[in-house]
Amino acid sequence: MTENPDPHIVAEGLLPTPFTAAEIRDALRAGAVIRVRTEAPDGTTTERISRYSAGDDDGALRESHPADAPEAAKGARVTWRELQAHAAFPADRTTVATEILEHPLGRLECRRYDVADEDGGSVFWFALAHPGMPVQYEATDANGTTRTTVLTILTD
Repeated sequence: MTENPDPHIVAEGLLPTPFTAAEIRDALRAGAVIRVRTEAPDGTTTERISRYSAGDDDGALRESHPADAPEAAKGARVTWRELQAHAAFPADRTTVATEILEHPLGRLECRRYDVADEDGGSVFWFALAHPGMPVQYEATDANGTTRTTVLTILTD
């Protein structure tokens, strides 16, 4: 089987990702600190920090910790392709649209992925100006909807 020449395609049966591994590398290679807030269905809110450092052609060190507990940081090396693959959704259960999102980072043009599953589904908004993780995502299940929002992205 020949490899798909489109760098947005991770595997057969998956939709094109919003960013290629190279675009994510170019955005995060020099380093970044990303703060996210998660709102649970019960009303509790938490914040986490993810830090990307030691980037090279293949990947970077990703460390994460609760915002109020930097001493709890845990990390691992990730490849740019692995990060890209997080946004590879099944073609038969996903719809894609372009949407403007009013967001803590500003007014963002986003690629929106709605992914259906047995429990309710998920929605991911990827800001075209910020290659990498979705700037917002929601997961709905029997307990309700959990929303995670990027609050800040600081690059080195």
